[in-house]
Amino acid sequence: MFSGLAQRIGAAPTIRRSGRVTKAVGIVIESDGPPAQVGERCEISTGDGTICAEVIGFRDERLLLMPLGETRRIAAGSIVTASGRPMMVPAGEAMLGRIFDGLCEPLDGRPEPPASAMLPAEAPPPPAMERARITQPLPMGVRAIDGALTCGRGQRIGIFAGSGVGKSTLLGMIARNAAADVNVIALIGERGREVREFVEETLGEEGLARSVIIAATSDQPPLVRLRGAQVATTIAEFFRDRGADVLLMMDSITRVAWAQREVGLAAGEPPTRNGYTPSVFAELPRLLERTGMSARGSITA
Repeated sequence: MFSGLAQRIGAAPTIRRSGRVTKAVGIVIESDGPPAQVGERCEISTGDGTICAEVIGFRDERLLLMPLGETRRIAAGSIVTASGRPMMVPAGEAMLGRIFDGLCEPLDGRPEPPASAMLPAEAPPPPAMERARITQPLPMGVRAIDGALTCGRGQRIGIFAGSGVGKSTLLGMIARNAAADVNVIALIGERGREVREFVEETLGEEGLARSVIIAATSDQPPLVRLRGAQVATTIAEFFRDRGADVLLMMDSITRVAWAQREVGLAAGEPPTRNGYTPSVFAELPRLLERTGMSARGSITA
């Protein structure tokens, strides 16, 4: 008990760093201070509370912040306070069978589950020479895949198809029948009604019991959608590091790229091919390379 208390006291901020909002255009807030790093969480004070935001860049010695919620209550001169830390993900075994949003807040109306560890949402991929080789198959429970397109444990595969042809249905079949210990399912940029349909009809109670679902719907800010993909990967890493064979499914990577494009354009990056910013081509491999084999377990994605 005392060791935990000492950790909390050591992590408590001793200096309050603050600044003021000077400009708001679209989904980007400019502030004069506080001293903060890219990716650091900040709180913007409003008349009736606070709004969480994240530093996405700098312009003329001012911070560029992207709120993780509504921006309507933010006014010129609002106080911006730095937290001194990036986004952390509470991970634990009790997350199984639960549904969370892109910031790892419960969506199913149940209390927040106890966390075994607090992990950074943006973790580096494991070094290349520390990865175990892919030597064993992972049965998907779908005969067409297992017979003709066998998937290796720790491998990455993609499902490419047009709209309305059954991609989500196939994901539900795999989630129910695959020989994985844990499913982590990220629904990024989906319409709100599709999330409940997927959980109740496509996944079902059997699939949900051994799954963790992260749902960042299309109406949420682009940074929340991007963080949803990172949160899902972090949770998959948590179970992998405890020896589990994890199946990470993301619907869809395309919408993750769209979210990063929106963040990059808002920060002032130049658009390149198809309007994508340079950060998209840096973020996607950094995210995808976090999966794969480790000495203890595996993430098949």
